[in-house]
Amino acid sequence: MSQMNSTEKFELERELTDFVQQLDDWLEMPMVVLGFAWLALLVIELIWGEIPFLNAVSTTIWIIFIFDFLLRFSLSPRKLKYLKNNWLIGISLLVPALRIFRFVRVLRLARVARATRSLRLLRIVGSLNRGMRSLRTTMTRRNFGYVLGLTLIVTFVGAAGMYAFERDLPDGEGIKSYSNALWWTAMLMITYGGDYSPQTAQGRVLCFILALYAFTVFGYFTAAIATFFIGRDAEDEEASLASSQSITALHEEIKALRTEIQAMRNGE
Repeated sequence: MSQMNSTEKFELERELTDFVQQLDDWLEMPMVVLGFAWLALLVIELIWGEIPFLNAVSTTIWIIFIFDFLLRFSLSPRKLKYLKNNWLIGISLLVPALRIFRFVRVLRLARVARATRSLRLLRIVGSLNRGMRSLRTTMTRRNFGYVLGLTLIVTFVGAAGMYAFERDLPDGEGIKSYSNALWWTAMLMITYGGDYSPQTAQGRVLCFILALYAFTVFGYFTAAIATFFIGRDAEDEEASLASSQSITALHEEIKALRTEIQAMRNGE
């Protein structure tokens, strides 16, 4: 009886896993499109503030994401593992809920404003994580196109975040336009840096995250570019760098020369 229950439990878990996988296949592309749309709406909100219509669209997408998250969680056979792998997405879905209560507009205290910026930072990081998952769904992981697309997303969203955090500083300080924020972030992505240092705590944290990402992917891009040029040189017979093709040809010539020498010795 115990063995029967164990077998039934295993079969039920396997069927549930298959159903969850099938559900992932059904929802994959819609969630990818909504993920990119949510990122675009986040950038618009960070740059131009809240727009009623776009805010309603963003809220609708957010509700869909919550339903998707709860559905996957309820169907997952290993719920703790699911939460462990998706905790950052859960935080990014929780943060917009605090905005609905509008308590920030009632209290105009500086500490509340700082808390609002901190929540916005969490939302940026969580949204970037969802954007990364959406991009990974459409491209092969570790692919050059995937890394390039992810870097562009990080650059545009990171610039919007830096502009949102640093634009309210006094005149002569901060970043006063999104174009300047985008230029500064792009320079940070290529590890060149800029002549501006973030002043707000949230801006500094975001700057650290962007710099850490740039440091991580810069080596990848350098290696990819080097591999490209080495491959071009390997295909060029006139290149100064010895290619695998020329080495193979040299081996064939040596082998033919040995055959001729052996034939001459046999003739003697």
